[in-house]
Amino acid sequence: MTTAIPVAPADTRRHELAAFLRSRRERISPEQVGLPPTGRRRTPGLRREEVALLAAVGVTWYTWLEQGRAIQVSTQVLDSVARTLLLDRNERAHLFALAGVEDPVQVMDCPTITPAVRLVLDQLSPLPAAAINRRYDILAYNRTYTGIVGDLDAMPPEERNVLWLAFTDSYFASVLVDREEARASIVARFRAAMADHGSERAWTDLLKRLCQTSPEFEALWARHEVEGLGNGMKRFLIPGAGLLRFDYTNLWLGPNGGTRVVTYTPADDATRAHLESLGDSAESGGPE
Repeated sequence: MTTAIPVAPADTRRHELAAFLRSRRERISPEQVGLPPTGRRRTPGLRREEVALLAAVGVTWYTWLEQGRAIQVSTQVLDSVARTLLLDRNERAHLFALAGVEDPVQVMDCPTITPAVRLVLDQLSPLPAAAINRRYDILAYNRTYTGIVGDLDAMPPEERNVLWLAFTDSYFASVLVDREEARASIVARFRAAMADHGSERAWTDLLKRLCQTSPEFEALWARHEVEGLGNGMKRFLIPGAGLLRFDYTNLWLGPNGGTRVVTYTPADDATRAHLESLGDSAESGGPE
């Protein structure tokens, strides 16, 4: 499967790929890849034939690749070249993007949330807020957020996921108003995000669990609807507080639509008046 790169025409992208490969090749000494030193060289780094030998590809093919010629590139060959050139994660992603090929290697979202992000979440209280990745894992949250999704501390990590909570017998599902619309939207957004992560085990495992657990999710998934992430409004019918309306806003923590902080701000005075009670409910053990 290939992924189109909209940022540049194919010929420009090939020239960028060629220049990138040359720059990575020239920074590596023979000793770094287990080759014996061969005395003084006219140019720094490895020779093209040495890269081809170590990557188990033809010298002519690799030369054409560095010359920016229009040749077919497979994931297996790119993987071998990436390993030979000792590319790190970001460089590898750049290589595959320039080649217009999907990287089959699993790239896991980093679950680590910095102390600074946790402080931001705490300072946002009493506004409900959480850090959520593209897979909808809830990575961190403040106490008010648990007032609308339930006691996350009591849940195993694999269940701290907005998709899982929306399609299982959870507190979040029970208080979420406009449930059908919200479920259809989150499935469409999950499908759109998964286009970049179809070979990753964490994503496919979550998809399998959801399909096995929820016939409604499976039916929505089969519709192949896609939708981009955006801001909007959610309504919750909270015991003891009534109908609460929140505008939710995504604040991105990095590029490429990765982890984001989602904040919920009151959409009316009644909701604003119950913010503190949401926090008190969460602090005392979560909603009853």
